[in-house]
Amino acid sequence: MASGFCSLCPTVTSLFSSQARIPTLQWRYSSSSRSPPLHIFRVLSVETVPISPSFTWNDVFENCRAEYAPQNSSDLTGFLEKVDRCNRGLEKLAEFIPFVIEEEIVGYIHKGFTKYLRDFHDIFTFSQYGGHVTLNMMLKKPEERTRAVAYVIKILGNKGIIPGIRNELYPVKPSFNAPAFFSLERAAAPYFGLKGYAIHVNGYVERDGQKFLWIGKRSLAKSTYPGLLDHLVAGGLPHGISVCENLVKECKEEAGISKVLADRAIAVGAVSYMDIDRYCFTRDVLFCYDLELPQDFVPKNQDGEVDSFRLIPVAQVANVVRKTSFFKDSCSLVIIDFLFRHGFIRPESPGYLDLYRSLRNGDCS
Repeated sequence: MASGFCSLCPTVTSLFSSQARIPTLQWRYSSSSRSPPLHIFRVLSVETVPISPSFTWNDVFENCRAEYAPQNSSDLTGFLEKVDRCNRGLEKLAEFIPFVIEEEIVGYIHKGFTKYLRDFHDIFTFSQYGGHVTLNMMLKKPEERTRAVAYVIKILGNKGIIPGIRNELYPVKPSFNAPAFFSLERAAAPYFGLKGYAIHVNGYVERDGQKFLWIGKRSLAKSTYPGLLDHLVAGGLPHGISVCENLVKECKEEAGISKVLADRAIAVGAVSYMDIDRYCFTRDVLFCYDLELPQDFVPKNQDGEVDSFRLIPVAQVANVVRKTSFFKDSCSLVIIDFLFRHGFIRPESPGYLDLYRSLRNGDCS
């Protein structure tokens, strides 16, 4: 990642050295970091269509009618607003304390949320003065930690403190290539400020020199972001599966794409963001793929998570992102990245580089 927190390497030593101000978060940069973290705190005047899970495809097409001309489009405000919506609340970092396993910071927990963990003193341990949270030292093996924490999450889920339990495990680790210390229920990940990873596929078609994107509308039965627009294929990266394996699995489940076709997807980089919403600290990295599909391909959802699909000109998709709140927030980042790479956003537009940097505002480790 070119900027933001790409080279961010928080460690226990840096947090609790004599130079650190406990208990606020301190960040140590590696020598390869060329610029300070980019925080975006803007008040934007652009007006967008209010978010509503009940909007229809007709509403989508009504809002993308206006011609989008990249060579004449100088207003990137609508795009910048979508980036801001994915990076809320960073001024509240000091309200969180590190979650530490084997002297590695794996997440951040809100001080207010710790009251639910203190009841489980045989599982969670708090440092003197409450500077950080860790697990009981008797829990040494990953499977022991997984079972112990799962017990806590089940209780908190039954009480409604952690809603939307999915019975899907996420690895708990300080960075993407590090070994997992244990696994944690996906719905609980933001409450522990874990690093999260996902794949997003831009499924596109070329006809007569024009690019079109396949867009999905999420099922109203989804527990998260019901009824909003989404990519053709997207999914979180669970424990015990590689990125490529997850790509093939999600392609099959979400759009009926065969492995032969899914294997043609091209890895084109990643976007990242950090979002704080009360007790939840989301720190996600989204691996982006471009998949050119046959002109006669028609997606067919297999897992019930997508209500319907539409094939829309990329230029019109850009308008929907700019002018409405119809897309799931994180999808907007991936689409904006696609617009950069395919020439729909150009350097002539004021704010071009600011917008480009902002797509990688999170910790990219």
